[in-house]
Amino acid sequence: MSEKDQNKQLEPTRSELEILQVLWEQGPSTVRTVNDELLKQKDVNYTTTLKLMQIMADKGILKRDESQMKHIYRVAEEEQKTKAHLLDKFVDTMYKGSASKLVMQLLGNKKTSEQELQEIKELLKKLEE
Repeated sequence: MSEKDQNKQLEPTRSELEILQVLWEQGPSTVRTVNDELLKQKDVNYTTTLKLMQIMADKGILKRDESQMKHIYRVAEEEQKTKAHLLDKFVDTMYKGSASKLVMQLLGNKKTSEQELQEIKELLKKLEE
């Protein structure tokens, strides 16, 4: 698989991201489990969830264990790898690759707690070392 094809599979749609979020939190799950979790957030049809998860498996975003009566789906790539790719693409697209502009926007738009600011300062200190 070429790098371009691999990057394509790491670009889930909004609905696919919602499914990934459930699987990241719950671990490997059946479609019913994923659908039940999604129902807590919004009205979603089981067959729609099933179809999306089948498509995600075909794209390589999910892996399907068919060894049991109920198929179990799990995320194919690590959560951090997927999030890093999506964040890099977002920063490149929205902030011309400038992480500092993104951080300034985030800190300027949202009330950041003292604890969060302290954690950011500690991270910056570690990066400087």
